Amino acid sequence: MKKPLAEFIGTFTLVLFGCGAAVLAGGDIGLTGISFAFGLALIAMAYGIGPVSGCHINPAVTLGVVAAGRMEMKDAIPYMIAQVAGGVAGALVLLLIASGKADYTVAGNGLGQNGWGTGYLGEYAMVAAFIFEVVATFLFVVVILGATGSTAPAAMAGLAIGLTLVVIHLVGINVTGVSVNPARSVGPALFVGGTALAQLWLFIVAPVIGGVAAGFVFRKGLLDPTEADA
Repeated sequence: MKKPLAEFIGTFTLVLFGCGAAVLAGGDIGLTGISFAFGLALIAMAYGIGPVSGCHINPAVTLGVVAAGRMEMKDAIPYMIAQVAGGVAGALVLLLIASGKADYTVAGNGLGQNGWGTGYLGEYAMVAAFIFEVVATFLFVVVILGATGSTAPAAMAGLAIGLTLVVIHLVGINVTGVSVNPARSVGPALFVGGTALAQLWLFIVAPVIGGVAAGFVFRKGLLDPTEADA
């Protein structure tokens, strides 16, 4: 139970502080601040729970690890259940906190949910949103698998992964709000409902495609270091 519990806590933290930055402080810290909130939350959890579970806190990452041959599916299932549960719990706590402000409404202020199209941030089309989520997740999981490989400096992995998430948010918040993580998307969408829930499929399918594709690249050894590269 230690590993699923760690994944629950890690995903809870990512959603509470990442989405919380957007909902509770977005007007003050802007897109840059929100981007760093997500990345710094991930860095903190990487060092806090990484020694316990590896700090996937993301079903797309877990499936990428499975695709890379570093984890069995039977072990991945409890991870993903815990991640989704943590994301939902994080969104619930954020809703309870945000509701403490008199003028807050879920319909008007949201919960940092992902989306696309008319009325959502940069109003990008669905195809653009899908492409961004697949490519961004692919690159994110490439960094994760590379930074946690046997020849990589372990002490730097959390920092590299967290800063990658910052960069992804800096580029993509206006496109989709940035998911690259189905568990991060499920929680807010469940409570916001409506369009957020109707569009949730993209933030499950696209990150999974990107994460699994990255895993297969490593499984085939296409990015394995060689003696000549060392």
